[in-house]
Amino acid sequence: MNRYSTDPIRLAVPNKGRLEEPTARLLHQAGFRFERTERALSVPIRGRNVEILFVRADDICELVTDGVADLGVTGLDLVAESGADIEVLAELGFGRCRLAAAVPNASSMSSISDFAGLRVATSHPRTTAQFFADKGVEVTTVELRGSIEVAPKLDVADAIVDLVSSGSTMMLNGLRPVVDVLESQAALIRDRQAAVHPAVDQAVTMITSVVAARRKKYVLMNAPRTAVDQIQALIPGFDAPSIVPLAESEMVAIHSVVDVDAVWDVVPRLKEAGASGILVLPIEQLLL
Repeated sequence: MNRYSTDPIRLAVPNKGRLEEPTARLLHQAGFRFERTERALSVPIRGRNVEILFVRADDICELVTDGVADLGVTGLDLVAESGADIEVLAELGFGRCRLAAAVPNASSMSSISDFAGLRVATSHPRTTAQFFADKGVEVTTVELRGSIEVAPKLDVADAIVDLVSSGSTMMLNGLRPVVDVLESQAALIRDRQAAVHPAVDQAVTMITSVVAARRKKYVLMNAPRTAVDQIQALIPGFDAPSIVPLAESEMVAIHSVVDVDAVWDVVPRLKEAGASGILVLPIEQLLL
């Protein structure tokens, strides 16, 4: 009997931290309807054969590779640190940060080679060791799970490798970044060796459609027929914009999808080209 005919698809998500709230928001937008109480370790999705598991972000890679969860949402830094054969299905666009090597402000170190022979405190020992080994720099990693920034002050280490978002925490602790080890953000993952099943793929499609939609805007406008070619060159859309005749014979309505990052530059140029009544609307879900 197929497991999914009786057991639900299990999606492991962070139960706390910076990824918790944006992950829940993403799932709700993707149609995963659930309510979670503070003590709930798992909840079913209403009307769907799906179960959400609320666990530590650090444990999600292991749960996915062990087959306990079919899918997971966690940070790319934790995927790299796990060393497991994990497939990143989509980068989700939130929880952006970087894993950076930093030293005390008073230190004269300014390059990767300056780390040779140092003790480096980190909660990412595998990633840190691999990074410096790839650069031909020998360091001693000191694994810590908390208060990594104070390791140099306590003489536990000479430098650190830690996650940096704004950089304010490092500054407050008298540290300055020297080199980035890797870029990270939230990602949707699954075990690369897991059997593919339509029910799992359907869940992936619903989640990734929201991610794709967040990167686009729906743009509508009216324009003279004589301006269509110029406007089409500005917003080609996926294949071509939709052009709809209006009651006034010399005017058309133009509909297209534009990259979020391009809207700032494109909208003024559309107006210059003769477009009017320009609307820029959010897209809830987008299947590419």
